[in-house]
Amino acid sequence: MSRQQTIRERLSAAIALDHLDVINESHMHSGPPNRETHFKVVLVSPDFEGKRAVQRHQAVYAVLGEELKSGLHALALHTYTPAEWAETGAAPASPACQHAPKE
Repeated sequence: MSRQQTIRERLSAAIALDHLDVINESHMHSGPPNRETHFKVVLVSPDFEGKRAVQRHQAVYAVLGEELKSGLHALALHTYTPAEWAETGAAPASPACQHAPKE
């Protein structure tokens, strides 16, 4: 199973989700092809009501601890309550990596 699928399954099992995107952004960074080291995760959950961003991120890190110990290098988290998501409707674009491969 791919790391992307593992992340999706672990989060889906542990957090009540209204929306989940797990985006492999490894290609935007230097390294060998077909790696799974850099991900952007967009989560919308009623579980985040009343929680600060750091508390939301800690909840995600707790679920993905094994992945972070086994090669997951970077995890961009965008966590929203359903009301926040209704206002924004999209996560911000990821910045370009200064070490990105040259095309």
